[in-house]
Amino acid sequence: MPQAPLIATIVAGLGLAFVFGTLANRLRLSPLVGYLVAGVVIGPFTPGFVADQALARQLAELGVILLMFGIGLNFSLNDLLSVRMIALPGAVGQMTLVTLLGLLVTQTIGWPVGAGVVFGLALSVASTVVVLRALQERRQLETEGGRIVVGWLIVEDLAMILALVLLPVFAALQGSDIDGASADASGLFAFIEFPAFWGAFGLTLGKLAAFFAAMVIVGRRLIPSILHYVAHTGSRELFRLAVLVMALGVAFGASELFGVSFALGAFFAGMILAESQLSQRAAQETLPLRDAFAVLFFVSVGMLFNPMILVEQPLLVGATFLVIIIGNAAAASSIVLMFGYPSHVALTIGLGLSQIGEFSFILAGLGVELGLLPETGRDLVLAGAILSILVNPFLLVGLNRLTAWLRARERETGTGEAEVPERPELPITRLTDHAVLVGHGRVGSLVAKTLEEAGQPYLVIEERQLVIDQLRARGVEVIAGNAAQPGLLDAANVASARWLISAIPNPFESGNLIERAHAVNPRLEIIARAHSDDEVDYLKKFGADLIIMGEREIARGISEHILRRINVATARVDDQ
Repeated sequence: MPQAPLIATIVAGLGLAFVFGTLANRLRLSPLVGYLVAGVVIGPFTPGFVADQALARQLAELGVILLMFGIGLNFSLNDLLSVRMIALPGAVGQMTLVTLLGLLVTQTIGWPVGAGVVFGLALSVASTVVVLRALQERRQLETEGGRIVVGWLIVEDLAMILALVLLPVFAALQGSDIDGASADASGLFAFIEFPAFWGAFGLTLGKLAAFFAAMVIVGRRLIPSILHYVAHTGSRELFRLAVLVMALGVAFGASELFGVSFALGAFFAGMILAESQLSQRAAQETLPLRDAFAVLFFVSVGMLFNPMILVEQPLLVGATFLVIIIGNAAAASSIVLMFGYPSHVALTIGLGLSQIGEFSFILAGLGVELGLLPETGRDLVLAGAILSILVNPFLLVGLNRLTAWLRARERETGTGEAEVPERPELPITRLTDHAVLVGHGRVGSLVAKTLEEAGQPYLVIEERQLVIDQLRARGVEVIAGNAAQPGLLDAANVASARWLISAIPNPFESGNLIERAHAVNPRLEIIARAHSDDEVDYLKKFGADLIIMGEREIARGISEHILRRINVATARVDDQ
């Protein structure tokens, strides 16, 4: 181990993740595969350099915090409440069914009931990082299915918080004897008459209620006001620092004061800040760090994996893997179908939840410490997690073709019309020869003002609900959603538009948008913004007609002013 283990862990983790991620991408695999392999390479079960596992897990937690904070920035309390009727019973039902499946597997090999319950529960909770990364890549966070999944994950997080608090009490009931098989089915339900269980249960619920009240009552006023004050200082560095302090500080405070997980605390901090006009800017400032530390999460997962478990216990690994993949997918999909949602929505939710991650590791580790779960159980949980995370991207890719077939079949049979749609059809605008303005932030709002003063018809594509409500109150036509959302450019009638103005700061999203818009209407004049010469070249490749770079325009404005002053001074000299 080198003298600087923190630096060594970051360098080795990110460096190897880049190497293996690039190789995986070259082989047309998900980069996640490369990140996991990088973790195995620097883990304790392979020869060579071994990174500090404790440090790696803490760095991974930073990635989880920043990811959940970013998700919260694009979520609202109304979105969360709108899916509570399916997310709450769905998550509880799915976790119960999968826990019973895990218990059934352990009973066949003679484990005690307590070990089976911990094992099954660890197999029932999906990895928040994996699910949300997959939804972001497929641009489904804003869909009905995406909102259900986010609500589902929050319920699972809350359930796991309760489980972690109550597990020591449960261990006391079971006698903490995993070899003597002293626990039977009757002992499993002994908590009904056990006061300590209900005391811990009530205390945890009280802490959760206090946390929610603090975030809604205090956080809704305090967090946005602090960021608005910092924004008025004009310092981008201070603003970026304030955003990170909010995300990390609330997550840490929620964990220390209320016993809430880092992920849940960060999510609610982002959701509270989403009501502010600065939410989009806050999301942009945290994006680079969020991606880097999210990579370290997958590296840390790979470090926990002992490849020898595949040789020593192949049948148990296979059974664990099947419970995670098939059990979670079948349970979640069946519950969603029972609530009347279409089959393609049910499959999207089911397959998205068919893997396990961070909470499973914590629960399995605590189970071993308390003597409830044998070390083999922890190894099986880790092996199942690794394999499920590896397979999950392939399942989601295959889901695209299956979804198209299911939608076509529903249209043919007429069954899809009576079911709840994933997203309502977007009405097509009546505007023609108009401007389509994507984004109404600092740049977009100034462009919109110019269009209004010139009398040019235009509409706005915007994600933030607060901005959408403000524009509609002024009588501006707005289409709510991300420009990459299927059907949104059709709703904006890009085929008959005169201009497409991309005022969003992300060049990758702009490039995708420009390419699709240019394919729909080759005569469309496309204007975009950029921050560097490389971004200018990148957007030109996709067909942008005019690209404005901020620094260049500032220099041009200063230069023109200086030239006007020089010309005026020269004219005065000539007159004299």
